Amino acid sequence: MERQPIEYLSLKRVTDMHAEEIRKAANEVIDSGWYLQGKAVENFERKYAEYTGKKHCISCANGLDALTIMLRAYVEIGLLHKGDEVIVPANTYIATILSVTANRLSPVLVEPRYDTLQIDDSLIERAITPRTRAILIVHLYGRQAYTSRIGDICRRHQLLLFEDCAQGHGLEIHGNAQAHSFYPGKNLGALGDAGAVTTNDERVSDIIRALGNYGSSRKYVFPYLGRNSRMDEVQAAILSVKLRYLDEDNARRRQIAQYYIDNIRSDKVTIPMPSEGETQESVWHIFPVLCENRDHLQQHLKENGVQTVIHYPIPPHKQACYREWNSLSFPITERIHREELSLPCNQTLTWEEAKQVVEAVNSF
Repeated sequence: MERQPIEYLSLKRVTDMHAEEIRKAANEVIDSGWYLQGKAVENFERKYAEYTGKKHCISCANGLDALTIMLRAYVEIGLLHKGDEVIVPANTYIATILSVTANRLSPVLVEPRYDTLQIDDSLIERAITPRTRAILIVHLYGRQAYTSRIGDICRRHQLLLFEDCAQGHGLEIHGNAQAHSFYPGKNLGALGDAGAVTTNDERVSDIIRALGNYGSSRKYVFPYLGRNSRMDEVQAAILSVKLRYLDEDNARRRQIAQYYIDNIRSDKVTIPMPSEGETQESVWHIFPVLCENRDHLQQHLKENGVQTVIHYPIPPHKQACYREWNSLSFPITERIHREELSLPCNQTLTWEEAKQVVEAVNSF
């Protein structure tokens, strides 16, 4: 019997897992006649705050807005100012950097470790200057970026700690505030764009909520120059359904990831190894491998019925929108972006499909 091709991620299969509950939740919103700033959003915000262990969850339109408004709130309370430096990993998705420069802050890029793909905490302290005010870590690929060393650096240097959790739903979080994306392909994905910020700081929470609602603290009163960035009721209702299954879905992702770690045996393919215990902690939004002949590996897997994705082919400092950085050299980041290939790894994958992926990689 001929094997069927394996999609990198089938959103239809993800949705079909709970399709009846999702349709019911969406229909309830449709029938209610209330589509923005209603009970479905309020319900999701309360549940997601509880899930993350934070006092406040403020929903917004998307993950980039969550990052941007999160930082903007700290500008409004005077803890960040134009030109202040924010340390960020050099190998992140560009949204992280866009949120920093959008607030007229200065990103300071720090290399990752090649073996973990996360920011190298041994390099952070040397990047600190008198203008440094914050560190923005990124739980890239759904792997834990926080380390006790980063927490210690923030305490000793009195730095704010922010977290880009766009790929880290279900990870333990530690910082002053966190930005979340619910883009459809995420571990907790909506059926459209949506995002949120979590924090324990009530003042920050109130400002973030106002900033996403045109800058309004109450109707027709605008203390801030805000924007229109709100999660709609349908997305909130769908996310509340999917949130109930997030731990179960992440557990399945961990099973698949561990199977890959235990069984991929190719001397041409490197699996970035997690730190001790991380396989239990990671939520494996993405399962990345590294290969010097990445394009050939991708073609080989395609020919063997396995679809893959590159995250991400061009690092932020080589993008045209940041021309002033194009001459900078971050060799580890550049190597990762040149070699990274993402294998299928999600809660819908069967053991037979996981086996097919392993066999295809091992035959390269």
